[in-house]
Amino acid sequence: MIAQRLVRLIETHADELASGVMRRLEASEQASEMRKVPAEELKLRVYEIYSNLSDWLLTRTQEAIENRYTRIGARRAAQGIALSHLLYAITTVKKKHCELLRYEGIVDRHVELFQELELLRMVDLFFDRAIYFAAQGYESAVKVRAAA
Repeated sequence: MIAQRLVRLIETHADELASGVMRRLEASEQASEMRKVPAEELKLRVYEIYSNLSDWLLTRTQEAIENRYTRIGARRAAQGIALSHLLYAITTVKKKHCELLRYEGIVDRHVELFQELELLRMVDLFFDRAIYFAAQGYESAVKVRAAA
């Protein structure tokens, strides 16, 4: 059982988190190519992760994650964004929510500590899959473009 209180905290602060990620990406040299993505599109993608975190962690299958992030990777390749910049952006999304948990996610009891650890494990797994499938979609798009 994941810590529902912590997931709700993230979902409740989805807009604030997405705005924070956008500020970081705009200021980062490692993600400078992400500026090629329309700001509204990028913020919506980030917001969707945070606002639907419980859905992504509990009900979405690996195939759903694969489908979503393969398409995102292919889209970013078509937009001419370097793979390293895309992956940096995804890890920035991951790091930002972890900061919120550290700041707000004060654990009162041992059970909550284990729930928080389980949540972090599930979030890590989600982002690991997202990174892999985004890279896979990106690489496939690059191969198709090169063959054309």
